[in-house]
Amino acid sequence: MSDDIPENADDIVSVFTERVEAQFDMTIGELKAAAAARPDANPHATDVVRWHGLLVDAQEVLDSAVDDLRAALDTQPGQLDDPTMDLAQWVNAAVTARDGRALVVRYLLDPDALGNHTTPRRKGPAVQTTAPARPAAGPASTPAQAAPRAAGRARS
Repeated sequence: MSDDIPENADDIVSVFTERVEAQFDMTIGELKAAAAARPDANPHATDVVRWHGLLVDAQEVLDSAVDDLRAALDTQPGQLDDPTMDLAQWVNAAVTARDGRALVVRYLLDPDALGNHTTPRRKGPAVQTTAPARPAAGPASTPAQAAPRAAGRARS
């Protein structure tokens, strides 16, 4: 599985769909259904499904923006007007959004990416929360008994 993002826009979604299906060993439709039925069962799969859906949505917006730009360019033989330039900027923004979402999906699918390693959860508290057991105490000496001895030694 290559880490390169394909240049062809149609290939980007299909490549990431194949990667998702290979990692989870099920079709994207089955994975979406499983994530919708039990989102807490596998939070990683739920995140991948969410970002894959956002990637598909961004690709659809990009396709629509490109179609609008092509239609505008076909009607203008000479210098481009401001609305056509705005469409070109919209296409650039749509490409950026799509590529950003593709990078997130790629990150989520990379098991070696920083932050994708799951740390084992602790079974108990990090520090002891109960008082330590005290040893059995013998007969306690009172301060009055200890004081005369100390005073007697001081006089010698």
